[in-house]
Amino acid sequence: MSLLARRVRGFRLVDLVALSVLMLLILGVYLAKTVAGRERADIASAERQIEGEKARIRLLQAEVTHLERPARIEKLSETYLGMAPVSIKHEASPDVLGDIAIHPAAPSPTAELPGAPAAAPPLGAAR
Repeated sequence: MSLLARRVRGFRLVDLVALSVLMLLILGVYLAKTVAGRERADIASAERQIEGEKARIRLLQAEVTHLERPARIEKLSETYLGMAPVSIKHEASPDVLGDIAIHPAAPSPTAELPGAPAAAPPLGAAR
């Protein structure tokens, strides 16, 4: 008798081997689908998180745009820092800027403000 024609409890050995292989294939496909489903769920979760972060970025960009509006900054500088536009008598032409840098006519504006930091020494000054 050949090995393939041998019977075990009424079944041929070939039938039992084929059934075992079929069961292993079914189990393998089931496990592969389960793993793929988990990965699909992880990918969907990551995509939702990315979309949430993109929405947050857009919100923060809109907030920065709002905070950097020139009219708002001008109003804040006038209100809290007491700054105002330069008057016409303080404007200088480009030709006299060199003379102003060498011989300033008035003390620096930071010296007049109480609590202002001291001016830095010139670059060539000894320490």
